[in-house]
Amino acid sequence: MSTSMLLMIAVLGVVLLLLMVIKAKIQPFVALLVVSLLVALASGIPTGEVMKVMTAGMGGVLGSVTIIIGLGAMLGRMIEHSGGAESLAQRFSQALGPKRTIAALTLAAFILGIPVFFDVGFIILAPIIYGFAKVAKVSPLKFGLPMAGVMLTVHVALPPHPGPVAAAGLLNADIGWLTIIGLGICIPVGVIGYFAAKYLNRKAYPLSIEVLEQLQLAAPEPAAEGRAPLSDRINPPGAGLVAALIVIPIAIIMLGTVSATLLQPGSALRDALTLLGSPAVALMIALMLAFYFLALRRGWSLQHAGDVMGAALPTAAVVILVTGAGGVFGKVLVESGVGKALAEVLTTIGLPLVPAAFIISLALRASQGSATVAILTTGGLLSEAVSGLNHLQLVLVTLATCFGGLGLSHVNDSGFWIVTRYLGLSVADGLKTWTVLTTLLGLSGFLFTWLLWLMV
Repeated sequence: MSTSMLLMIAVLGVVLLLLMVIKAKIQPFVALLVVSLLVALASGIPTGEVMKVMTAGMGGVLGSVTIIIGLGAMLGRMIEHSGGAESLAQRFSQALGPKRTIAALTLAAFILGIPVFFDVGFIILAPIIYGFAKVAKVSPLKFGLPMAGVMLTVHVALPPHPGPVAAAGLLNADIGWLTIIGLGICIPVGVIGYFAAKYLNRKAYPLSIEVLEQLQLAAPEPAAEGRAPLSDRINPPGAGLVAALIVIPIAIIMLGTVSATLLQPGSALRDALTLLGSPAVALMIALMLAFYFLALRRGWSLQHAGDVMGAALPTAAVVILVTGAGGVFGKVLVESGVGKALAEVLTTIGLPLVPAAFIISLALRASQGSATVAILTTGGLLSEAVSGLNHLQLVLVTLATCFGGLGLSHVNDSGFWIVTRYLGLSVADGLKTWTVLTTLLGLSGFLFTWLLWLMV
C-alpha cells in the first residue's frame, strides 16, 4: 500500500475516534476497539492476523500496567478512606502556604520521575493529588497537570528510562553526558511546563463522575459498640505515616534501579534487589504496610479492610480497560506501517540533522502513540547519519530525538488515557490540556537543544 494511503487511513482513524468519543459519546474503550479494527482492515493487515495484533496490543500494555494500577488504586483508596490524604495535604499546606504548594509538588514530581517510570509515579501520587485538591477545594487538575508534565519530561529525556538509554546506544551517545546535559535542559523545560500548566488551568474543566466521587468527603461509618470507627476521619493517621507509605515504594523502586546499574549482572544481590525494586513488588509491600498501619492498628475489621481495598477496583478497571484499548490502537498503527511510512517521507525532505531528529520522532509519536517506540525508531533511522559527529553533538541529536517523543500525546497514547482518567478529564478537554502541555514541553526541550547545537 502506498505511503500516502497509509497516512490517510491513520488520519481518518484518529478523526473517526474523536468523533465517536466526543460527538457520539461512545465509551472510549469501545470506540478504540472499533477504530482499531477498521484501521487494521483498511491498512491491509491480513484478516487472520487482525485479532492477533489487537490482542498483542492489549496484552503488551496491560502486562505492564494492570498490576500497578490495581495495587496503586487500592493503596490510594486505603490512604484516602482513612483520611490520610487530607491529613498530609493540610500539613503540607500549613508548612508551605497555599501559593507555594503546587510548585513544591511539581518539584517533588520532577525528582520522583527520574528513577520511576511515568505511569508508576503518577499512579502512586494520585491519592496525594486528590488529597490536596480536597483541602484546597480546587480541581485535581491544578496539581496533577504540572506534576504529570514534568514527570513525563524526565521519563523521555533522562537515563535510566528505556527511551533515552536505547537511543544513546543506537546513536553512540555517551550516557554520562546525556544525563548531565539532559538534566540541564529538563530543569528550564520543567519551569516552562509549570507556568504553561498554570495558564491552561485558568479555565475550570468539568470533571468525570468517578473523580467527583473521589473528591467527596465520605461520612464516618458507624462503629460497633466498643470499637473504633471504621472510617475514622476524626482521628486520621499522621502526615508522617502517610508520607512514609508513599515514599517507601518509591525508595524501593529507586533501590532496584540503582542496583541494576551498579552491581554486576548475575549477582544474587543484584537479582534480589531488582525483584524487590520492581513496581509491582514495591507496591505490594506498601499495601501490606498500609493494611497494618491504616486498618488493623486503627480498629478496622478484616472484612471492612478488604471491602475498602475492593472498592478501589471498579474505578481502576475503567482506567485499565481504556489504557489497554489505547495500546491496541497504537499496536495496529505500528503493524500497519504508518509510522515507518511517515518517517520515510520526512527523511527525504532533507532537513538539518537536529530538526530532522525532532520532527521524525514527533511525527512517529503522533502516528503510533508510544514515546519509546518513536525514540527508538528515530534513533535507528539516524544511526548512519550521525557518523563523524563529536560526543557532544551525538548527545544533542539524541536529546532532540527524545524531546520529539515527548510531544503530541493524544488518543493513541496509553499515557493520555491514564492522565485523563485519573484527573477526570473528557477526551476533548484532555486534548486541550494534556496534549497541548506535552507539545509545549517537547518544543521547549527541542529549542534548548538546538540552541546548544548552534553554540557547539
